Amino acid sequence: MPSLADFSSRLIANVEQVIVGKRAQIELLVVALLCQGHILIEDVPGTGKTMLARALAGSLGLSFKRVQCTPDLLPNDITGVSIFNQQTSSFDFRAGPVFVNVLLADEINRATPRTQAALLEAMQERQVTVDGETHPLAAPFLVLATQNPIEFEGTFPLPEAQLDRFLMRLSLGYPAPAAELEVVRSQRRRHPIETIRPVAEGAELLELSAQISEVHADETVERYCLALITATRTHPDLALGASPRGTLALYKTSQARAALHGRDYVTPDDVKALVPLTLGHRVIVKPESQLRGRTAAAVLAEIVERTPLDVGELKAA
Repeated sequence: MPSLADFSSRLIANVEQVIVGKRAQIELLVVALLCQGHILIEDVPGTGKTMLARALAGSLGLSFKRVQCTPDLLPNDITGVSIFNQQTSSFDFRAGPVFVNVLLADEINRATPRTQAALLEAMQERQVTVDGETHPLAAPFLVLATQNPIEFEGTFPLPEAQLDRFLMRLSLGYPAPAAELEVVRSQRRRHPIETIRPVAEGAELLELSAQISEVHADETVERYCLALITATRTHPDLALGASPRGTLALYKTSQARAALHGRDYVTPDDVKALVPLTLGHRVIVKPESQLRGRTAAAVLAEIVERTPLDVGELKAA
């Protein structure tokens, strides 16, 4: 798929002008874009989460809005509100910030559960309903939500239903010393985000997204995906395994990763690389296992290591 590979290389190279030394994370963001999925970024402040979202939107010529989540943020502050028009004696809908191509929900876990829930319909159905009237969202539509994994005072942890709506969860992390030096030098006069220009269009993204489903996955790879998912549901250290939505996330992102690397077929390495990113936030470690130091990442790594590629007639089991 040369057209898709060319699109990805152009997009990644352009975003790298702003986000230095994080090519792997940018590639994952492009994978989510191609799957039209949403991403949760867990990281400490100042690592470039907002700039990443802005650079992505700017590289595609897409509209971008940022919502700073706080405890007093109301659902209508995100979705919009109907206001009575005295001249026409009717209600006019004033669209909220969710009516955009790329929405950054900054520190989403600081919003109340009611406000968090306002994003559920938008993320899953690509629409919002206000006062009984349904309004479709723009296409493409991507939610980039962030949360600080260190500070939990005054926060409302995302429930499993909300976490399951995110295609992937990832972290940017601190840059390497050489990359951080390049960041300092690139911002001596002005920030690179001010000069970023589109290298592709949203319509091109939608067209290429349709090609993802054409990436071939052999039956062996399909069985391997299902074996990994089943292992999360039976592992003794996990209280909750991955949902069927997690199965679809692992499968689709594997197809997108293969296409991004210029292949029209999925390999087991594609699947292995995406297990911690697509399933890490969909499993829950038992409390007693947490006391023994077990983490979701460690359990998933163990599952990947112990699950054989040749899993036999899994579908009939």
